[in-house]
Amino acid sequence: MLKKIIVTGSTGFVGSNVKKHLKILFEIEPCSVRYIPNQIIDLNGYAVLHLAGKAHDLKKVSRPQDYYESNFELTKQLFDAFLLSRASVFIFMSTVKAVADEVVGVLTEHIAPDPKTHYGIAKQQAEQYILSHKLPQGKRVYILRPCMIHGPGNKGNLNLLYQLVAKGLPWPLGDFHNQRSFLSIENLCFVLQELLGNTEISSGIYQVADNEAISTNELIALLGISLGKKNRVLNIPASWIRGIAKLGDHLHLPLNSERLQKLTENYVVSNQKLVTAIGKPLPIQSREGLLKTFYSFNK
Repeated sequence: MLKKIIVTGSTGFVGSNVKKHLKILFEIEPCSVRYIPNQIIDLNGYAVLHLAGKAHDLKKVSRPQDYYESNFELTKQLFDAFLLSRASVFIFMSTVKAVADEVVGVLTEHIAPDPKTHYGIAKQQAEQYILSHKLPQGKRVYILRPCMIHGPGNKGNLNLLYQLVAKGLPWPLGDFHNQRSFLSIENLCFVLQELLGNTEISSGIYQVADNEAISTNELIALLGISLGKKNRVLNIPASWIRGIAKLGDHLHLPLNSERLQKLTENYVVSNQKLVTAIGKPLPIQSREGLLKTFYSFNK
């Protein structure tokens, strides 16, 4: 008889992939929940995989309260229910944004959290609530901090770059040499499988990322490969581009300072603690995973 895994957020991009990956090894029970004050949640299974939450709102139309109810208060209720249940494993999907919005060097689990957005602050509050409890014997708890997750069926923030390359437009930011970490959905599913199945992995906080960081210029090259198009990268001086972006702040141009920051920032995440704990290499390398994602955009 397969062990039952209770999965919140099972209809989203991550949840649907997790269900598909884990259903061979576990019985998956989707759990549709939202925050309701004073509600009591009954958990009856081997593990709780808490994926549900309020995602970062790029359009900035969400109320701050939405983040705290979905990402903090609901997590408290689920974790309290877990402590009272017979379930053995609780996995909370947090985010690297619960630690830092900008990274200097490499982000590790040792860096003191200093989130700046309601999204990151609410996730950090949920982390602190979980960590404030002493675990009963026989229970394991994992707080996962993934970076940008990608995979077939989810274009996300990579869609802007995809559209630019697909239209044959040149990439004008070649003079910027940033590095970013990404996370293939296949690697995330592998990590979840290992955490659920290996009782020797210690409870704690783990960052989740592919092994190698990738520059935006490399992303453009990989997109060109997936589309069968020759890339045109323009090395316009970075100082000129920053000046245009500042102008865009006032004239509402497509390129402004905030968008430039997102496209060219460094955000490198270490996965060393997690890989060491699992004792196995991640199955998908960064470029391989990104190419799989980009090829899916063409379908």
